[in-house]
Amino acid sequence: MEETKENSVCMLALMERLWPINRSITGAGLRETLQIIAEYLPGLRTIEVPSGQQVLDWQIPEEWEITDAFLKDPDGNIVADFKENNLSVLGYSTAIDARLSLEELLPHLHTLPEQPDVIPYVTSYYQKNWGFCIAESKKQGLKLGTYHACIKAKHFKGSLTYGELILPGTSEKEVLISTYCCHPSMANNELSGPCVAVGLASWLQGLSHRHYTYRFVFIPEMIGSAAYLEANSIHLKEHVIAGFNLTCVGDERTWSFLPSRLENTYADKVALYALQTYCGSYDRYGWKDRGSDESMYCAPGIDLPVVSVMRSKYGTYPEYHTSLDTIGGVVTAEGLNGSLDLHKHIVRILENDCYPKSLVLGEPQLGKRGLYPMISAKGSTAPVKNRLNLISYADGNHSLLDIAVKCDIPFEELISEVALLKENHILSSLPV
Repeated sequence: MEETKENSVCMLALMERLWPINRSITGAGLRETLQIIAEYLPGLRTIEVPSGQQVLDWQIPEEWEITDAFLKDPDGNIVADFKENNLSVLGYSTAIDARLSLEELLPHLHTLPEQPDVIPYVTSYYQKNWGFCIAESKKQGLKLGTYHACIKAKHFKGSLTYGELILPGTSEKEVLISTYCCHPSMANNELSGPCVAVGLASWLQGLSHRHYTYRFVFIPEMIGSAAYLEANSIHLKEHVIAGFNLTCVGDERTWSFLPSRLENTYADKVALYALQTYCGSYDRYGWKDRGSDESMYCAPGIDLPVVSVMRSKYGTYPEYHTSLDTIGGVVTAEGLNGSLDLHKHIVRILENDCYPKSLVLGEPQLGKRGLYPMISAKGSTAPVKNRLNLISYADGNHSLLDIAVKCDIPFEELISEVALLKENHILSSLPV
């Protein structure tokens, strides 16, 4: 319980530091975010990818810098103010300083009519445009007259930044943990992923032993995964056995699962087992419901085994991509802790899964080893039934996870049984 409390304090403190930063897919806000994360994760390195560079089928855009923006009505009242809420400006907006009529202004105002009191998050990364994001109720109250639109922004040749942390294990096989750091002030959709990733990486750094190598990637969504794959896809395809896209992991409302494109990878199997045993109930989505970096990681020709284990899935909760996605309003300490604990559970499965194989021809005589009741009576074998089932499937072709699912035995119980049977020279085991 104390460790859980400490984790929540750390993740919330990090989230509060990151909250006011105006992030985008390039620029100072993204770099500042990565610099702060590096304080929590010594060893995190940052990589710059220059504007204009081709990455897969994409091209790194020009860097974006914004210092101020406001929209004033005919009476000089503030309609939108970037310094008050950084969602108020269209992401990647071009500069403007002009007086416009209401008719000229309206095409550049973005609202959510179905949620009239919120500011929506809207971007235009790959087509030059300008605009403001305001509440629909405020838009409906605008009167005729001349408006002052001012956005102090510029685009220039720069670079895209991403962060990478590699925690070596005894094996060269890797587990990929990817999360994105490119949205402005939204708690669940943006900051919960990086904060839980930091918590998970910190926990992994403290382990005395790691079998797998863990690769943590902090990127701008989509364009960042394209850039990362451009540089690393060959290595990743050869080494990654399971990958997890960390996003929307901070609320308490539900659990959600989005599979890989193939839906039957090792990552799918581990994640589903962890959800079933840790959470019980969860919402299961299909590949057609995707909408984040899994699209890039699982694309044909890349085919990495990447899944997403979330709380409320992106796009499904009312605060998503709006000014209502706040710390406390959506994200809670309990939500963050639950997600961190679930991903620790996933790691424990990964680290302890193996292919057990019997060293004894036929069913072993367990009694002489003190592993079976010496007096036979009705029901006397019940306490060792799981042990017998484990041995029965220990053919070197069934993984420990396979056996846990097939025999409905808790994975943690099988870990201790394998250790006991190896100690008694009944089983050997090979890593997955």
